[in-house]
Amino acid sequence: MFRTTVPRVVVSGLRGGSGKTVVTLGLIGGWQGQGLRIAPFKKGPDYIDPAWLRLAAGRECHNLDTFLMPPADVQASFVTYGDGSDLGVIEGNRGLYDGIDPAGTYSTAELAKLLGAPVVLVADCTKSTRTVAAMVLGCRALDRDVQFAGVILNHVVGSRQESVVRAAVERDCGLPVFGVVPRMKGLTLVERHLGLVPPAEHPDDGRLLEAVTQAVCENVDLDAVRKAAGTAGVLEAPAGRPSADRHPEAGGLRIGVIRDSAFHFYYPENLQALSRRGVELVYVSAIHDAVLPEVDALYIGGGFPETHASLLAGNDGFRRSLLGRIEAGLPVYAECGGLIYLSESLSVDGRDWPMVGVFPVRFVADPLPQGHGYEVVRVDADNPWFERGVSLKGHEFRYCRSVDERWAGVRSALAVERGYGLDGWRDGLVYKNVWACFCHVHAVGSPQWAEAMVRQAAHYRAAVATARPGAGAAPAWGSG
Repeated sequence: MFRTTVPRVVVSGLRGGSGKTVVTLGLIGGWQGQGLRIAPFKKGPDYIDPAWLRLAAGRECHNLDTFLMPPADVQASFVTYGDGSDLGVIEGNRGLYDGIDPAGTYSTAELAKLLGAPVVLVADCTKSTRTVAAMVLGCRALDRDVQFAGVILNHVVGSRQESVVRAAVERDCGLPVFGVVPRMKGLTLVERHLGLVPPAEHPDDGRLLEAVTQAVCENVDLDAVRKAAGTAGVLEAPAGRPSADRHPEAGGLRIGVIRDSAFHFYYPENLQALSRRGVELVYVSAIHDAVLPEVDALYIGGGFPETHASLLAGNDGFRRSLLGRIEAGLPVYAECGGLIYLSESLSVDGRDWPMVGVFPVRFVADPLPQGHGYEVVRVDADNPWFERGVSLKGHEFRYCRSVDERWAGVRSALAVERGYGLDGWRDGLVYKNVWACFCHVHAVGSPQWAEAMVRQAAHYRAAVATARPGAGAAPAWGSG
């Protein structure tokens, strides 16, 4: 049993786009400026918001999600990664009660109750006055088990609107208003596709964080919010810390991770799960590196290949190097953007860009989302990575779609039980020792993933070591 008394607070909103990320960044930046050690967390399957929170806090941001992870592991993650901090800050996602069904299952509210954390509600006041109080009051009345700390009013224009909304919220809802953030030009995070532009692609992320921090510090009572966070009681985690024993075959193994501005969607727990097993992680760039270095396996995460298509296509040496290693049996695990990178081509704004060419599939970047939300898949075909019958939970997050049906002739190992995948029915393309799918998995909720990565790398190294000179490529092997 693990326990923590770290003060904690959930920053949520009435809906997505209410400005809770900006407010959360400002709070973290303000407390950092006071010398406090902040442990940032993000509710839900998200990579971009955590990148901003990591930048603001100066330490890794971890996801907490009761769909991807068992509740006990969510609590254990908070205890583990919040340990030694002065304050844990959890940014919610979408509206406070938004989940996968009318009951709000897996919502931010459910996470707040699981962690025993008070909620600070960010209310977008655009073109509203007393109606804001009605929405806040509705949130408070909907579930009496949610502990509300107070409200931060956002996008307020002028002193008259501020005075009316503040008075209505405090009188009708019985909650303090911790601050009123005015609508300000330049005080927004640029959105693209399904979320914000990542810090890696923002032209001036440092200056934006400074502006956001200044705006929040000048308009929000940070001490009052911190005092509210201190009302959170002791949190006990019935499960052990997220950990893994060193893998007996991991000694000396090198697993490559393509990590650059095109591919940077990685849960920190996934990379930590590999390191804890004794693997050396080798970070490479599909944009800048001339060839793939010597590794025993490769992990290609998601990202935005569509915004880097010309750069990825232009690095012909790396693409040819990767293809050659795949043909020789290199194990590769690719998620979402990684799958697209392994395809034949990617079309952006009417222009086709060559990709690696492992799978005879062509993709096109579409203005409409093609897969967005939780995904559940079941392994139903033989493959080198997972045994039949294994169920994986994850999420999909993309705007690219296949423009032909030639992928139907490629081996697929996953039946889609929730979500879309490739076509609403199938996911998980397999070629030799390559596994490519649209489903992003979380290592805490899917421990089979890290075991498979290490096992595949060990098998490949052994096959290469025992291969006779000139005997040809290392073979594909079963899942064991």
